[in-house]
Amino acid sequence: MSVIVIEFITLDGVVSDPDGSGGTPAGGWAFRHGAEAVAGDKFRLGATLDEGVLLLGRETWQLFSGIWPGRDDPFARRMNAVPKLVASRTLTDTSGWADSQVVDDVVAAVERERRDVIITGSLSVVHLLMARDLIDEYRLLTFPTVLGAGRRLFPAEAPPADLECVSADRQGAAVLGRYRVRTARR
Repeated sequence: MSVIVIEFITLDGVVSDPDGSGGTPAGGWAFRHGAEAVAGDKFRLGATLDEGVLLLGRETWQLFSGIWPGRDDPFARRMNAVPKLVASRTLTDTSGWADSQVVDDVVAAVERERRDVIITGSLSVVHLLMARDLIDEYRLLTFPTVLGAGRRLFPAEAPPADLECVSADRQGAAVLGRYRVRTARR
């Protein structure tokens, strides 16, 4: 079992509001590079998505549950079929997206899980698991954009981590980097 974080990210490490749904002044930065830059399985999840589980924060789940159920391309079918764990203490109704289940103790849920756990967006969940040293891999789609401000994947107070670059491939305007955490200790 691996815990894999996938994020759209700028050159200066900002991950907030890549699609503009958050309404921030610089929001939509990833989509300004064209729909093909963000469409499909850009993170090369493949069988990992078929056999694993998605872990989403409430806000990301609410955004995705309004998008994915209405799509029917091959990647959307995978997204709709994968079991989804939703980190929330307030959400009660997950009927809007098939195979979604609320978990209130994210750390315990991850530690119990035997399948690969894929976290997309959901920065508060990522930061919680980062602080507990529970992340094994980062797949970052880095866009040639510098925002100067916004929520960062690795904030100043994040614990140090040694990463190994597993691969780096150009994906349109962006670069997909896969980084394994050397200090992952499970």
